[in-house]
Amino acid sequence: MMNQAITSHSIVYLSVREREVLDQISYGLTTKEIASNLYLSDHTIITHRKNLLLKMSARNTAGLIRKAFEECCLHI
Repeated sequence: MMNQAITSHSIVYLSVREREVLDQISYGLTTKEIASNLYLSDHTIITHRKNLLLKMSARNTAGLIRKAFEECCLHI
């Protein structure tokens, strides 16, 4: 049953930009603030947020941050 344990913990591949957005989300920044910091449009940040939620299988921002820590995508 060792294979089940390995497959239940999936490795998430995030782009450099997704990691930047995730990092800023973890600091509690709004979409507008992140867009301003990264010189992107609000719509682009919204798309990155949606992609992060899908890739991390999270239902909301709190779940996204929790899973990011579990997957070692974020560090304190």
